[in-house]
Amino acid sequence: MEQPRPPVPPFDEAGAREKVKKAQDAWNTRDPEKVALAYTEDSKWRNRDEFFEGREAIVEFLTRKWERELDYRLIKELWCYQGNRISVRFEYESRDQSGQWWRSHGNEHWEFDDNGYMRRRDASINDYEIDESERRIF
Repeated sequence: MEQPRPPVPPFDEAGAREKVKKAQDAWNTRDPEKVALAYTEDSKWRNRDEFFEGREAIVEFLTRKWERELDYRLIKELWCYQGNRISVRFEYESRDQSGQWWRSHGNEHWEFDDNGYMRRRDASINDYEIDESERRIF
């Protein structure tokens, strides 16, 4: 059994905000192995039109993601929480191999196990091109 990963459910506002901040900080490292440790071994994901399960699949997905989304920078903000669930709104910016900048925004719904590991992540995301001068996330 894995050690608890505080804060653990049921979440209060402070715990939910802390969980969101920790997720934001981890994703901004762009380290797939580090990020994957926050999820259960059998965590279920929907990211856009991709559905997959497990830490190994998470690492593979994030590796591919950050190979094409260069200079990735993310902000997450708490939307709501209840019990073992948290919903966030997020935006991130990145550039592709050609140098085109993109802004992506969307929502994630998270469900945690009793030890504070995310066992489900459901993400809806939209992207649009921006000029480098329009960047606001650094």
